Amino acid sequence: MTQFIGEFSCKVDDKGRIMLPARLRVQIPESAGNTVVVNRGFEQCLVLFTREDWLAETSKLDHLDDFMSPEVRRFKRLFTNGATPVQIDNANRILIPKKLLEYAGLEDDVVLTAYGNKVEIWSQKAYDSELNVDADELSRLAQQFFNRSANRSHDGTSS
Repeated sequence: MTQFIGEFSCKVDDKGRIMLPARLRVQIPESAGNTVVVNRGFEQCLVLFTREDWLAETSKLDHLDDFMSPEVRRFKRLFTNGATPVQIDNANRILIPKKLLEYAGLEDDVVLTAYGNKVEIWSQKAYDSELNVDADELSRLAQQFFNRSANRSHDGTSS
């Protein structure tokens, strides 16, 4: 599984292309070739995966029983709708489909934030708004999620 890291400021050009910064491009494994998958994120952003990591994410959907559940079927459709393999060209640019640009409100300044097996693509305005938290809120979130993770490790439900 790919492990991306970093935050990068970029621009969307008139054709809907984003140039991947060199420090991010070198993190994409050679095995991925020149293809990545871009899709809608849960918030108003896009998410970029290697094809291998996208297939691993979508394989998690196979464990959801959708035979009798309209909610599961709908979630699967919504989660995968818009996923598009895109080529990294010789100038290290990716062409974002128009519908995805519109979904995320990407027009000029964008931020690529990389963590884990994904890279989120945000409009600068939406990203600034998302990160507009005070220190107390950040502390509460850290306590909530780090404690949850620690409890699972002690229970033996996670390593």
